[in-house]
Amino acid sequence: MGTVLGQQLVNALQLGSAYALLAVGYTMVYGVLRMINFAHADVFMIGSYIGLAVFASLGLASGVTAFVVCIVVAMVGAAILSLVIERVAYRPLRTAPRLSAMITAIGVSLVLEHGSRAAPFIGPDYRRYPEIIATARFQVGGVFFTRTSIVVLATSLVLMVLLSYIVSRTMVGKAMRACSWDKEAALLMGIDINRIISYTFAIGAAEAGAAGVMWALAYPMIDPYMALMPGIKAFVAAVVGGIGSVPGALAGGFILGGVETAVAAFLPSMYRDALAFTVLVIVLIFRPTGLFGVGVVEKV
Repeated sequence: MGTVLGQQLVNALQLGSAYALLAVGYTMVYGVLRMINFAHADVFMIGSYIGLAVFASLGLASGVTAFVVCIVVAMVGAAILSLVIERVAYRPLRTAPRLSAMITAIGVSLVLEHGSRAAPFIGPDYRRYPEIIATARFQVGGVFFTRTSIVVLATSLVLMVLLSYIVSRTMVGKAMRACSWDKEAALLMGIDINRIISYTFAIGAAEAGAAGVMWALAYPMIDPYMALMPGIKAFVAAVVGGIGSVPGALAGGFILGGVETAVAAFLPSMYRDALAFTVLVIVLIFRPTGLFGVGVVEKV
């Protein structure tokens, strides 16, 4: 029994880390703009294809070096794409009603999905992801690890630590937190709001790009609609943890990954999605702001 639990823990950490990295983008943008960026999950999808394109075009040999190159380029590409989306689609609507921005985000999401189907390199068909990291299995105390799972978990940990450092220890992170708290006061203190919002989109998208490559390595079939369910679940993770809270998004991702893995392991797998969303309902009933969220009083 202990071996089974250990194996499922490894699976939960791998799945939860992808949800956590994807949820961070939702919660960071919401924290600064009070907006749900529904196109964020499709940036995750584009990131996986960027990693595939880099590996195929450069003719890299499978290994950690190829993985690092694909991850870095996917992060940069996803960040640039998100900056373009923010500048073209979201910035003109910054003073518009929130509903307008939300509808625009849904429109951008549909453009990325259907546009990807028509793109020459992507196309509408399923594609098998290459073995960027050569397959190998290890056994520790009866628990099996693959080289891919080890690299994915280690990379996720590094990215989460780096993100926490940026948000809590750098001037950019402090400016992000200031804008999240009070944009008008931050502007009066000399903070460039537009630049900080762009940084927020770029950092969240970079994490999503990395998550896209790691997801494709762990579950190696990709298509233009691959981000639909992971995107919804990452949003659920952000809400469970407390939308607007980076630690909450990370915690929510691992909670959701643990719930899904436990259901798939010990119950009929058809209940996996239903119970994952049940967790959202339960948390919102007893704690509407999420596990790490803080209630906000609005003056009228």
